[in-house]
Amino acid sequence: MKFDELGLEPKTLKGVLDAGYETPTPIQEQAIPEALAGRDVLGIAQTGTGKTAAFTIPMIHRLSKGRAKARMPRSLVLAPTRELAAQVAESFEKYGKYHKLSMALLIGGVSFKDQEMALTRGVDVLIATPGRLLDHFERGKLLLTGIEVMVIDEADRMLDMGFIPDIEKILGLTPFTRQTLFFSATMPDEITRITQQFLSAPARVEVSRPAQTAETIRQLIVKMPKGDDALKRATLRRVIDDAGEELKNGIVFCNRKRNVDIVAKSLQKHGYDARPIHGDLAQAFRMETLQAFRDGELKLLIASDVAARGLDIPEVSHVFNFDVPVNSDDYVHRIGRTGRAGRKGTAVMLVTPNDDKQFKAVLETTGMKEIEEVDLGDFFETVDVSDKPRRGRSKPDERRRGGRGKKRAGEDEAAAKPQKAGAEAASEAKSEDEPQAEESRDEAKAQGSRRSRGGKGRGRRDDGPAMNHGDAVVGFGDHVPAFILQNEVRAA
Repeated sequence: MKFDELGLEPKTLKGVLDAGYETPTPIQEQAIPEALAGRDVLGIAQTGTGKTAAFTIPMIHRLSKGRAKARMPRSLVLAPTRELAAQVAESFEKYGKYHKLSMALLIGGVSFKDQEMALTRGVDVLIATPGRLLDHFERGKLLLTGIEVMVIDEADRMLDMGFIPDIEKILGLTPFTRQTLFFSATMPDEITRITQQFLSAPARVEVSRPAQTAETIRQLIVKMPKGDDALKRATLRRVIDDAGEELKNGIVFCNRKRNVDIVAKSLQKHGYDARPIHGDLAQAFRMETLQAFRDGELKLLIASDVAARGLDIPEVSHVFNFDVPVNSDDYVHRIGRTGRAGRKGTAVMLVTPNDDKQFKAVLETTGMKEIEEVDLGDFFETVDVSDKPRRGRSKPDERRRGGRGKKRAGEDEAAAKPQKAGAEAASEAKSEDEPQAEESRDEAKAQGSRRSRGGKGRGRRDDGPAMNHGDAVVGFGDHVPAFILQNEVRAA
């Protein structure tokens, strides 16, 4: 089947064909006709199968007629992350370029004022993350009573990020006559409950078994003798080097934001072209980093799972799992960043003795009995786990001191500053599941209180010892105040 057989109106079809697409993917072939017919759709497909186009194309077709009112968007797309929301916006611009549809993007890290101005003018398509959408609604800047089509993208990721209460609230604010398009890679029980509550007789479109990995991806593991992070970083560098010229670009996934910054900094120190991306970094820096990776200007993207879902970066040659994912479903989404659109890809995962439970869950989820193991020879007996740069690789300090490898004036300074600030801030922060972070903050607070309270430490200078009770009292010497001298004269 071709796109021109799906019954799209001419301008929408022209936009799709201009984008270089002639044949729809299985999810698009089944979901688009149902959406054009006005039915609710429940789409289940693994990442990289074209779900975004499966709902943007029929939405453009439907919205081609009509006009938006101030603060009353005609359609709403909810996405779990800022990056995914921005990608959906790009799809609307690409497929709807022959239509005069207005669009607004409500995500964090962007001025409220600019977003409010767009809403006041009226928008046909509103793309938002749940938190920022509710912020605007509670401020009275947005009404959802005019929603004709509503899309929930990456619903299982919404569940993982704790957005389900927000989703239920938003669905309750929209008219029951809306058309709902609901897409997810997996269907946990909580997601099933929501679809039963808010979707009306949906057309179920399932193009592949949930948690099934693509056959175009070569999957490998490296079994570590111990779970030492320094050893893991050294092993990661070895695996990257062994990839050789086959490594065009790659994504390194870590479970914690803190590890993302540490791994990125370690790779940079050893001369690798790497930058971090996670939710604690500034939005402008995150978007700039993703764009550099898409454009081929950045070789290694060190990421948390914020980059594991839905991002359309078609030519990723390698995925490296620095950590075995806690949720086995995330393994599928992580490695789904490579081997897309029929291309071949490679996924490598570092597995320590502490990861046995999670690794078994990955095998069970994917239906695999085993994964090919990489033989590194005597690497673990001879490896230097220090983070000292190897010979021949430039050090960051050399660029600051000048000489060979001196940084050119003004080059990438705008990017370097937010990267350094974001990485340092996030690396100092502990993750929520580390109780010692709270203890450290409480201890620091207590120490500060002790320093500010009275007692022996009051008045202490940093350049000298505190005064003890047995110390001799130091007098004025020759610098006696005049009023004391006057009193002595009167007494005499």
